[in-house]
Amino acid sequence: MTNNVADHHPGNSVAEGNHEGDFGCSMVELRNLMELRSAEAVARLNDSYGGVQNVCRRLKTSSVEGLSGNPTDLEKRRQVFGQNFIPPKKAKTFLQLVWEALQDVTLIILEIAAIVSLGLSFYHPPGGDNERDLLPADGILIQGNDLKIDESSLTGESDQVKKSMDKDPMLLSGTHVMEGSGRMVVTAVGINSQTGIIFTLLGAGEGDEEKKVKKGENALSKKSGAPENRNKAKTQDGVALEIQPLKSQEGVENEEKEKKKVKVPKKEKSVLQGKLTRLAVQIGKAGLIMSAITVIILVLYFVIDTFGVQKRPWLAECTPIYIQYFVKFFIIGVTVLVVAVPEGLPLAVTISLAYSVKKMMKDNNLVRHLDACETMGNATAICSDKTGTLTMNRMTVVQAFVGDTHYRQIPDPEAILPKVLDLIVHGVAINSAYTSKILPPEKEGGLPRQVGNKTECALLGFVLDLKQDYQAVRNEVPEEKLYKVYTFNSVRKSMSTVLRSGGGFRMYSKGASEIILRKCTKILDKNGEPRVFKVKDRDEMVKKVIEPMACHGLRTICLAFRDFPADAEPDWDSENEILSDLTCIAVVGIEDPVRPEVPDAILKCQRAGITVRMVTGDNINTARAIATKCGILLPGEDFLCLEGKEFNRLIRNEKGEVEQEQLDKIWPKLRVLARSSPTDKHTLVKGIIDSTVGDQRQVVAVTGDGTNDGPALKKADVGFAMGIAGTDVAKEASDIILTDDNFTSIVKAVMWGRNVYDSISKFLQFQLTVNVVAVIVAFTGACITQDSPLKAVQMLWVNLIMDTFASLALATEPPSESLLLRKPYGRNKPLISRTMMKNILGHAVYQLTIIFTLLFAGEKFFDIDSGRNAPLHSPPTEHYTIVFNTFVMMQLFNEINARKIHGERNVFEAIYRNPIFCTVVLGTFAAQIIIVEFGGKPFSCSGLTLSQWFWCIFIGVGELLWGQLICTVPTSHLKFLKEAGHGITKEEIPEEELPEDVDEIDHAEMELRRGQILWFRGLNRIQTQIKVVNAFRSSLYEGLEKPESRSSIHNFMTHPEFILEEDEPRTPFLDGTEDEPEPDGLQKRGGGNLAGSTALNRNNNAVESEFSFPEPGSPFHSLETSV
Repeated sequence: MTNNVADHHPGNSVAEGNHEGDFGCSMVELRNLMELRSAEAVARLNDSYGGVQNVCRRLKTSSVEGLSGNPTDLEKRRQVFGQNFIPPKKAKTFLQLVWEALQDVTLIILEIAAIVSLGLSFYHPPGGDNERDLLPADGILIQGNDLKIDESSLTGESDQVKKSMDKDPMLLSGTHVMEGSGRMVVTAVGINSQTGIIFTLLGAGEGDEEKKVKKGENALSKKSGAPENRNKAKTQDGVALEIQPLKSQEGVENEEKEKKKVKVPKKEKSVLQGKLTRLAVQIGKAGLIMSAITVIILVLYFVIDTFGVQKRPWLAECTPIYIQYFVKFFIIGVTVLVVAVPEGLPLAVTISLAYSVKKMMKDNNLVRHLDACETMGNATAICSDKTGTLTMNRMTVVQAFVGDTHYRQIPDPEAILPKVLDLIVHGVAINSAYTSKILPPEKEGGLPRQVGNKTECALLGFVLDLKQDYQAVRNEVPEEKLYKVYTFNSVRKSMSTVLRSGGGFRMYSKGASEIILRKCTKILDKNGEPRVFKVKDRDEMVKKVIEPMACHGLRTICLAFRDFPADAEPDWDSENEILSDLTCIAVVGIEDPVRPEVPDAILKCQRAGITVRMVTGDNINTARAIATKCGILLPGEDFLCLEGKEFNRLIRNEKGEVEQEQLDKIWPKLRVLARSSPTDKHTLVKGIIDSTVGDQRQVVAVTGDGTNDGPALKKADVGFAMGIAGTDVAKEASDIILTDDNFTSIVKAVMWGRNVYDSISKFLQFQLTVNVVAVIVAFTGACITQDSPLKAVQMLWVNLIMDTFASLALATEPPSESLLLRKPYGRNKPLISRTMMKNILGHAVYQLTIIFTLLFAGEKFFDIDSGRNAPLHSPPTEHYTIVFNTFVMMQLFNEINARKIHGERNVFEAIYRNPIFCTVVLGTFAAQIIIVEFGGKPFSCSGLTLSQWFWCIFIGVGELLWGQLICTVPTSHLKFLKEAGHGITKEEIPEEELPEDVDEIDHAEMELRRGQILWFRGLNRIQTQIKVVNAFRSSLYEGLEKPESRSSIHNFMTHPEFILEEDEPRTPFLDGTEDEPEPDGLQKRGGGNLAGSTALNRNNNAVESEFSFPEPGSPFHSLETSV
């Protein structure tokens, strides 16, 4: 098997390229260099450039003084290397937004009708908080002092990365300096930096990038080296891309596919958008047919009656009058079309979304993309992070073992002896960094703020829970009085502080329980007196205390002390002797507790038919424990909990490609994915969305906070970024930002999303009832009486009621908890259900019966003159006014019926909660009175008597009674009713619109150009590379450091057939740290050279050459590094 690894250039080859501005390194070469990590980067730096000092010389800068500051020189560098500025995504202009709005199908139909009406109007016939240093650019370390970088924002790796000249000198923009200091030579800025590249993939700075395509191609094409000995590279947007191995035909096939694909498909519409567009087209077609038939019938009726039945000759002087009749018929046809088309639909959608977005802000949901609001209502799956979303992201002591008693909850202070309590308080208060503290909450009713090391804050919180004051102890013993401090590090796994006590010394120690307990020879009993602590006692304590805590996902910390006699001062440098013969005070179990509101929120999701999955980088034991507490894992349920490595093994073939068929066997039962990389999250999300198993296609929501979560957030139907812990890249890729980082806010988003969907459905039910009635009345009336019973101005008023006002009233209904008691609609469920169709047709029957009865027999019932067959310019009649008024009254009361779309009987339920609805109904009624009584000829209305008004209102109230009658008819018996507004299924998409490699490139990626796609995938593999390099950095690295093993971040994961063996889960012993074997190395599953690993499931901490530590999954995995 051939490795996809680019050969290194000879030492002098770099100078032969085309280096812009006479610098010794081009921008493209520096970008390629910054892709590499750790020893790989050091090797390339030395082989190709002769070390970092040579890089400084080529870039004409001083490693001590930096740049000279010469304005001419700085300007030249800006032209060559770009500015350190990532341009924001270009905002659309107002005209572009207007143009996009005009693309709506409904508006296009109305635009045509408007143009026709405008044209006809010209015809006039006669008579008519943390303080950390942020790295602003990419660079190479020149000189450093104990430099540690937090790269979690870019790689997702929570452990701090130690940077040094000889092991890992590469520094990345957007990462934070946590410890130490150093100097670096800047190699990439702005959009050329690693963070800038990811921003570019998410749509920022597209214009700038396009300008540099040719420049990048030229720079790359002139690189030296034999083409047959290197993998070919192409440039897209100035970025070097690695393609398939040369001997593979895939590269050639991909080229041909790219040439064929001239047009990239547009981004897939949201669920509701797709359904509405389809429904609007269907209604538009029906309206067009009805209007055409109306015009044809009117014209034929007039021609046959005038020239056939009455046998009148066509007189030249009568031609203008005939044309006036034909124009009148055409206007009636356009009226029918306008009435048929639901032109208020776009307005209803906009009002509903805008109203919901404003209200969602109060529920801690900042909506960035309007359509995400309604898409969330259709969500069938949520893939959530653990830390900070499901948990509180604040370590807390929840169990304790003190005085031979295991307390499952925080013990009462009175249950602990005063002298033991005093030891606990002093041991925690003094033996912690004084920068760690608990501060009062920022807001009243909030939680106290934890500042400093999270584990120490948990212990300080434990002291406060015991009703003690640690600050008073610190005031008594300021830092200056501390005699000796053994700070926490990855070797000690403990911290100890010595202070003078009387004539002697007392040392307080705390640390991982397996470390401290092994050094304890005594333990305090229930009387607070020390007793002997033997090996068998330790083993029993592990079995009865430590392991039960570990099973609940707790991290165990041991507190201990030792008194030194006053006769002789110990040798403090002899650390092994000092840290021995300890007396155990207590063992506490700490965890990041589940947010109290989360279990209830997840239960609501499950009742609502939404599957919640936890995707976390934590170990599987902790993940499983937290998932059980949250309610994600339920007793007796058939579920899967997998680690990232096992997940990849199950879903990938021998070539390392994801197989959808294999993934379809995994994801329906998968509930917890632990030790997962961002690539795993993206793979899972893409697999679920693309899956066609089950009754309906899935709609997936995802949470993320890191830069590396960008791809999964972008791919998801709805991406939630964390407002507090989230990076700018994550927020840029998201659809909604959770301003409180709380899972409960996602449930509120589901509720609002469903409310938007229901609001649109309510409006549709109301409007389509009006449309059906108005079209049939206009059509029938025009054909029988040669005139529409509802005049043009009256139609405008009806349109105003059923469009603007109704959309305002029905689209602003507040959500209720009952929305979460039904299953999600999904992608395929029709917008208009059978129940809604029953309501639409049922109320249409009632209204048409009343209208036609009034139209053809109303004059007899009310004893008034008939308004049928009135002359062209006759005054308004009471007859047609009653028809118009009754029609409007029926719409008003049917608007109340439209509040319920699922067959509920109580249409007045919570009507008082929507003052806008009440205002619109009462306002419309008042306006109708004014129009009828004072509208006169402009509105074609004549004043009505009080009895006539009461009859109109009574008939309108009949709508409510008729609605109750419709509810009694079981929908299941009405099989003949058709649903409308289905979603577009995958099978219905034309083949030419589907990319040939649809399984590999998703809809979000299709918007990216080919080069960006490869970057998009490659950059997400950084985390796995760092895990592997860190794990094998020391003694194991000799086995990896071969020329053929060096590869860039792009192909590091392309060979998943090489995996790291992991030991089977085992019971931890106190001496397990010393006896724990080194990782077994690499297991070969196929031929070929070493290339990488799909996932690394061992300790992520950097491994020192002489030490090996327990796995994070172990109950003993404990204390975090103190800063």
